[in-house]
Amino acid sequence: MIIVNLDVMMAKRQMSLNELSEKTGITTTNLSILKTNKAKAIRFSTLEAICKALKCQPSDILEYKGEEDEK
Repeated sequence: MIIVNLDVMMAKRQMSLNELSEKTGITTTNLSILKTNKAKAIRFSTLEAICKALKCQPSDILEYKGEEDEK
């Protein structure tokens, strides 16, 4: 399972969903879907825009959690 840690990075950068939306051009609805781990996929261009706005790496936002991690 892939976990999206967008809320963690936003908190570290003290950035609201509205502010991130303004900086990236991504709607708050789409950011909210990512933030709540309800997204089925993410485009590289979306990931790039988020990383640029939050000044972070993709690995700061995306995390792989395998079955062995859940036990």
